[in-house]
Amino acid sequence: MKDIVVGIDFSDCSLNALEHAAVLAQKTGHDLLMVFVNNPNRSTNLLGESVDVISEAKERLSELQEVYMEKYPDVAFSFNIREGKVFDRICAQAEEVEAYMIVVGTHGASGFEEFWIGSNAQKIVSMTPCPILTIRHAREVTNELKSIVFPIDSTLETRQKAPFTADLANAFEAKVFVLKLYSTSVEAVRATVDAYARQVVQYFDELGVDTIIEEREADNITKSTLEFAREIDANLIAIMTEQEKTAMNWFLGTFANQMINHSEFPVLSIRPKEYIRTLSR
Repeated sequence: MKDIVVGIDFSDCSLNALEHAAVLAQKTGHDLLMVFVNNPNRSTNLLGESVDVISEAKERLSELQEVYMEKYPDVAFSFNIREGKVFDRICAQAEEVEAYMIVVGTHGASGFEEFWIGSNAQKIVSMTPCPILTIRHAREVTNELKSIVFPIDSTLETRQKAPFTADLANAFEAKVFVLKLYSTSVEAVRATVDAYARQVVQYFDELGVDTIIEEREADNITKSTLEFAREIDANLIAIMTEQEKTAMNWFLGTFANQMINHSEFPVLSIRPKEYIRTLSR
C-alpha cells in the first residue's frame, strides 16, 4: 500500500500538516510515514544545539506515532529519520516508497520555510511526480473536506489533476467546484476553457463526484482562484504546477509559487505528466 509521506520538524506548522495527513490517510485507506530530516549544515535547529538531534527526533517521533495510532486506529503510522537537505530527502523518501502523496507545512521554523517560501517552492514540485499538499500554518485543521476548487484554464494539462481530485472528493464525499478561468477575450481560447470544463464535469459525473460549474474573468488566475475559494469557504484548491502563462507571471512567478505563497487554503499541486516525461529523458 502506498504511504502518505508527511514532513515533520516538530514545529506547530508541521504538526498541523500531520493532522491533515492523518485525516487523509484515514479517509483514503493509506498508511502514513512521518519523515524527519536532520540537516547538519544548518547552524540552528528546532531541537537545540545541546542535544543529540537524532536521538531526540526518534523519541519525539515515537511519541507522535503512539498518540496518532490511538487517535486513528485504522491507520498504520511509521517514521523515518534522514539526513541532508529537507526538500531533497523528503522527495527521495517519497520516491522510494512510491508515495500516494506528500504533505508538508509551509512555515516550518526549522527547515520547511527555507524551502517552501519564494522561488524555492519549485524545488520539491520539480523533484517528485507524486501529488503534494501544502498547508499554511494559519489554516485551522478540519476533518471534513467538503469543498474543492478545481480551476480550469486553456492549457492541455489543466485536466490532468482530475483523477486524483476525484479520489479525494469521493473519499470525503466532497463537492468539486469546477472554476472556468477566462484570461483573455479571444473566443477560441474561451471556447477551449469551456470544452475542457465540460470534459472534466463529465469525468466527475461518471465517477459519482458532485460538481458545480462557476466562471470568472481572470487577469491573474491565482488571485481569481483565491477570491473564489474565499467566497465558498473552500477546504482545498487543486492545481497543476503550471497554468496559463500571462504577463503577470513574469512579475509574480509561476502559478504554483504564487498559490503556495499566498493561499490560506491547503493547496494540492500536481505536475503535468508530459513535463515529467520530459525531465526523465
